[in-house]
Amino acid sequence: MPGLPPVDQMPEPVMIAEVHDAFGVIQVVEMGAYRFLEFGEAIEQSCTFMPDPSWLEYDYTRAMLMAALACEAPESALFLGLGAGNLTQACLKFLPLDDVEVIELRPDVPRLAMEYMGLADDPRLTIRIGDAVELLDSAEKTDLLFVDLYNDNGPSSGHLAWKFLEDCQQKLNPGGWLIINQWASNDGKPLGAALLRGLFHRHYWECPVKEGNVVLMVPADLDQSLDRDLLRQRNAALAPKLGYSLEPLIRCIRQAS
Repeated sequence: MPGLPPVDQMPEPVMIAEVHDAFGVIQVVEMGAYRFLEFGEAIEQSCTFMPDPSWLEYDYTRAMLMAALACEAPESALFLGLGAGNLTQACLKFLPLDDVEVIELRPDVPRLAMEYMGLADDPRLTIRIGDAVELLDSAEKTDLLFVDLYNDNGPSSGHLAWKFLEDCQQKLNPGGWLIINQWASNDGKPLGAALLRGLFHRHYWECPVKEGNVVLMVPADLDQSLDRDLLRQRNAALAPKLGYSLEPLIRCIRQAS
């Protein structure tokens, strides 16, 4: 089972690609069987285990996949922010999706992901280049909507923009889920907790992860609830294929407070 070795046992990093664009620097760095997509001054965005690019190394990506299991038989997914595409590939591999759209701000990110990070050119996958805040209106309604909009300075303004987050929820089909990778504040609550509680009427769930993020699970409407028993059943069926269990993350889920 793959897993990053201790820092003192990691091979020396080797930079295998570097791009300068209007937003700064993007680098691909290789360390043994792993490759890292980095923005700016070595700000890590994604980690890919190259023998299996659908392997999710970090808990925040596993928590986002776990959150997707709350949706019964999802057929469509919209990803706002691509990174190296690990989560996208995992969802394409392990969920019954027919149509997946990605909106990514930087045109070199999907190119580098395909050339160096193992992102497959799946016929179900469409990638559009542009600002997710501006392009969201033109996206189709979806069963799953993932928000993971980060740059080398942290989360984009969309993570704290009331109208944008409201529009994200309204893009969901009935029974759908909005899944947000949010930074955590020093108190362990998600960044913008007061805004989120007001916008979503405290009707959402949180999964704090060891990387310091909090993954939010927001249902399409107030009549919809999170079924932990169903998550556990789906995890039990999926774990042998994943090579790891999502149960530790399911145990971390808490109601928004």
